[in-house]
Amino acid sequence: MTRKKHIWLLLVLPGVLFLVVFMLIPLFSVLLSTFFPDTGFTLDNYVSLIGSVYFQQVFGRSVRLSLLSTLICALLGFPSAYYISRYSRHRGLMMALAVFPMFTSPVIRSFSWMVILGRKGIVNSFLVASGLFARPQSLLYNEFSMTVGFVQLFLPQMILSLLGVMDSIPGDLTEAAGSLGATRISAFLRIIFPLCASGLVTGSVLVFTGCMTAYTTPQLLGATDTQVLSTMVYQYAMSLRDWSQASAVAMVMIVVTMLVSGIFNHLSRRINPLAA
Repeated sequence: MTRKKHIWLLLVLPGVLFLVVFMLIPLFSVLLSTFFPDTGFTLDNYVSLIGSVYFQQVFGRSVRLSLLSTLICALLGFPSAYYISRYSRHRGLMMALAVFPMFTSPVIRSFSWMVILGRKGIVNSFLVASGLFARPQSLLYNEFSMTVGFVQLFLPQMILSLLGVMDSIPGDLTEAAGSLGATRISAFLRIIFPLCASGLVTGSVLVFTGCMTAYTTPQLLGATDTQVLSTMVYQYAMSLRDWSQASAVAMVMIVVTMLVSGIFNHLSRRINPLAA
C-alpha cells in the first residue's frame, strides 16, 4: 500500500511543481505587489481604484459584456449541442464545424469582423441595399462588435462542454418519461436539462472567464471609450508604467471570476444536486 502511495505521489509531483512555479508563485507575487508597492503595507491601490469613476465604468462594462456573451453562448450552444448529440446523422462533420473557429487565431477572427462590420462591410452593404437604413450604421468599435467577437470566440467551448455531458445521458430517458405520461417538453425540462447543468456551468465559467480576461478581441473591436479590465491592465502597465495599479486591476479580475464561478456552481447544485 505504501509503495502504491509513493508511485501516486511521484506521478502527481511534476504537475504540482509546474502549477506552483508557473502559477502560484507569480500569482502571489502580483498579490503582494498590490499591498507592498514600496516598503510598507498599504491599501491605497485598491482604495483609489475602487473610488475611481473611470474604473467603475470599465468594471461594469466588463462584467456586463461577459455576462451577456455567456448568456448568448448558452442560448446558441445548448440547442446546437443537443441537436448534434441526439439527431445529427453527420456528428463528426457537425463537431468539426462547431470547433473550426478555434483553429483560427483570435487576431485573424477580429480582423475578419472588422471587414464584415465596417461601414463598407457586408452587413452595412446589405442593410443599405435592402432599404432598412439610408446610411451605414456604426457596428464597429463599440460594445456590439465586442460582444459579437466574444460569442464567436467562445461559443465552441460552450458547445464542447455541453456535448461532453449530453453524450453521457441515456437516450431512452425521454422515452421512459413519455411512457409515464410526460410530454417531450416536460421530460426535457425535468430530466434532460437538469442532467446537463454541469456542462452548462462548465461552459459558462469558461466563456465568462475568457471574456473577462480576453485582450485581443476588445483591443481590436473596441475603442478608447469602450475599455474593459484587460485593456485597462495593459494601459496601466505599458502606457502609464504603474505596475502596482495594473496588478490591483488584475487581482480584481481574478476575484470576480472566482466569485462568478462559485455562483454558477451554486446554481448548478440548485438545478441538479448531483451536478457540479
